[in-house]
Amino acid sequence: MVDGQTNQAPNWHACEVEDAFAKSGSTPDGLLSDEIEKRLQEYGPNRLKPQDKQSPLMRFLMQFHNVLIYVLIGAGIVTSLLGHWVDSGVIFAVVIVNAIIGYLQEGKAEKALDAIRNMLSQQAMVKRDGHFVSLAAEELVPGDIISLQSGDRVPADLRLFKTRELRIEEAMLTGESLPAEKSTQTVTEDAAIGDRNNLAYSGTLVTYGQGQGLVIATGDNTEIGRISGMLRHVQSLTTPLLKQMTLFGQRLTIGIAGLAAITFAFGILFQNYSASDMFLAAVGLAVAGIPEGLPAIMTITLAIGVQRMARKNSIIRRLPAVETLGSVTVICSDKTGTLTRNEMTVSTVTTATGIVEVTGSGYDPHGTFMQDGLEISLEHHPQLHEMAQAALLCNDARISEAEGDWQMQGDPTEGALVTLALKAGLQQAHYQTQFPRIDAIPFESEHRFMASLHHDHNGHGFVYIKGAPERVLEMCSLERKGGEDMPLNQQHWESCINDIAARGQRLLAIAFRTVAGDKQALSFKDVQGELTLLGMVGIIDPPREEAITAVNACQNAGIRVKMITGDHSITALAIAAQMGIGDGVSVVNGVEMSKCSKEELQQIAQQSDVFARVSPEQKLQLVTALQASGEVVSMTGDGVNDAPALKRADVGVAMGINGTEVAKEASEMVLADDNFASIARAVEEGRTVYDNLKKSIMFILPTNGGEAFIIIAAIIMGSALPITPAQILWVNMITAVTLALTLAFEPPEQNVMQRPPRDSGEPILSGFLLWRILFVSLIIVAGTFGLFLWEQAQGSSLQVSRSVAVNTLVMFEIFYLFSSRYLLAPSLTHEGISGNRYALYAIALLITFQIIFTYTPPMQLMFGTANMSIDAWIRVVTVASSVLFLVEAEKLFLRVLARRKQ
Repeated sequence: MVDGQTNQAPNWHACEVEDAFAKSGSTPDGLLSDEIEKRLQEYGPNRLKPQDKQSPLMRFLMQFHNVLIYVLIGAGIVTSLLGHWVDSGVIFAVVIVNAIIGYLQEGKAEKALDAIRNMLSQQAMVKRDGHFVSLAAEELVPGDIISLQSGDRVPADLRLFKTRELRIEEAMLTGESLPAEKSTQTVTEDAAIGDRNNLAYSGTLVTYGQGQGLVIATGDNTEIGRISGMLRHVQSLTTPLLKQMTLFGQRLTIGIAGLAAITFAFGILFQNYSASDMFLAAVGLAVAGIPEGLPAIMTITLAIGVQRMARKNSIIRRLPAVETLGSVTVICSDKTGTLTRNEMTVSTVTTATGIVEVTGSGYDPHGTFMQDGLEISLEHHPQLHEMAQAALLCNDARISEAEGDWQMQGDPTEGALVTLALKAGLQQAHYQTQFPRIDAIPFESEHRFMASLHHDHNGHGFVYIKGAPERVLEMCSLERKGGEDMPLNQQHWESCINDIAARGQRLLAIAFRTVAGDKQALSFKDVQGELTLLGMVGIIDPPREEAITAVNACQNAGIRVKMITGDHSITALAIAAQMGIGDGVSVVNGVEMSKCSKEELQQIAQQSDVFARVSPEQKLQLVTALQASGEVVSMTGDGVNDAPALKRADVGVAMGINGTEVAKEASEMVLADDNFASIARAVEEGRTVYDNLKKSIMFILPTNGGEAFIIIAAIIMGSALPITPAQILWVNMITAVTLALTLAFEPPEQNVMQRPPRDSGEPILSGFLLWRILFVSLIIVAGTFGLFLWEQAQGSSLQVSRSVAVNTLVMFEIFYLFSSRYLLAPSLTHEGISGNRYALYAIALLITFQIIFTYTPPMQLMFGTANMSIDAWIRVVTVASSVLFLVEAEKLFLRVLARRKQ
């Protein structure tokens, strides 16, 4: 019986093959039928446990469990109680549409687990009764013997005991660019997942070779099942915006209720108003204080941000995540495919005379050869030409172009060598015709090289060899230097190996020898000891150029970028140095992290920027540790191993092209182009969205404050209300759906990526915003109430005086809109006045509405308005324009003050 099929099961990778069979109670011939049935009863089918799902109705109802929706519902109830059914209908329609969208887009954890289950193999070749048969993977039990072939998906976690050139694509678990070469040899107990070369993991893909393995874990006990369990229990965090909106809503509700109660009591006790009159005044005050349009404006602003991001290759899956991007302080990025191209590239070529740099990246064969900073021609360096020819012929990969996009078929390392040859001007089809391959020794992990036998059409024969440098050096006695064969300089080549390896590049050595022209078969003795070393190539998955720029932009914006990868430490450090991440020296690996306490890990997470050989749990621990230090964390990833950390992060970012469905469903944002640069653009858009939200709040609340203070001033002075509750609601709704909405279309301000991230804990109403709201409210109160009193003093009717007051309030908003476009920058510029065409359209629309509101009989009957004279309009426009000049003067004062403090 298996020795405890749990997450704390024996360290199978550290067990010898014989011990593994003993612990599992199995043999290379497999299990007997009775034992299979017992184990199936004990361990259950080889499938992941499904998550307990909410009913569709409950999932739909949960979409209303959101503070933004609560505020919207409250506004809808208030407007319906006041009999404004059209306004209520609009608000409730927004609520329902939002719930439907949320219902369709959310449920990410459930979908992520479904996606993991779908990654498991459906069939398996298993040894039963001494013969291999094809069975449903669900029927596997620990102790079964599995056969693997190229193209198979591994059906369970296996301890390999037989391999032949076996390579398995494990990027979804380890993040490594290349398929892992498998063997049967034991490794140390503390080896990371990517170093456990004698294990095969459920859900991974066999890309080459064959192998056999002993089933050591099935279902939830596999590595992928363990990650599924982590994902099931990871809690998603609420966004900073929702936290702030909750606090804002609570304080606003308490404040308005308290102010209405005080006003009600003051009117009855000190001004001798009747209770019914004061009740209407209190209702008017409440309607004035509640920004009915604000939740809708916030939702629309976020939605517009989603659309903008989609055009920049960033697909948002949860609406509030747009704003969260604006407060991100740390971006934890995966390496492969995000910061790098996920396309292997020859970066250096080493010969006996020195190192040559190769420009260009990926499989696009455009590039040059550089030595000592100068471009060189291969006509004057025949040895480079000969190396390129060897790399092209001793190769099974192909490069082709389709509509300007270069595609590679075959092994990524061999694809990089073909690209090198194409950069050298060699044509693959021509050289394969001129130097046909007669025989070959394929690459195997046991001998660590590939050799190919070729003839030309003049009766010459020769052998090309490529492989691990230390192995090829053992087979060489000569080196090519200056067109001649010289004794091998072992010290020179060992120095080159150390130099190129320190750059994080994978090294391949290339050698050759001549043979008889009639030789038709190649054997191992033909490539032992008499080879001439042509040189070595350094291969790496290169950084994206645009990602380097984006990392720099994020750092200038006060955002720390950390690389967290499952790849090797040297490779991670080399790429990080090219990206400008970290100090170029220090890297923390998963083994070191596993020995840290919670407090030590929190300290390391803050201090270090490069993490290598990191497990899924450790990625999750790093994100949690950073959040515990008050950071707002964005996490990128593409594999199953990234899913728990993606879900835990404040903004999880998955890759859209190479990312697994598991990663996409666990994230808030998906990059359509798998490019880190898109994250930087999304952060800029997130900051812009938050700026525009602040502008909307700064625009809407002074209107509400002005209306509330107008009513309070009227009660204190014992005057008739300058504006009725119905008129207040008209102003609030009509300006919200016209003027305030235009602020959602504001482009980014020039310094948006030159300032540090905002404090995610700061309230929506900062001290600056409170001052601006109070300042503008007082201007509005003075102008609106002043004109109302002036009209009353001139003998105008109450209806005319109120019409003047309402239109003054609206005109104040029109002029204030221009100032609101910039928080501190001047608005009295050509760009400030005409830079947002939507604002001009909205102003024209609003003026049309106000004319209808003021002059049409039905509206006069409904809202108690009356015709206004031209003189009255001139007074209204003159007084209302004062807000623009006063706010611009205030901005100038604050800018001067800020410069003096610097």
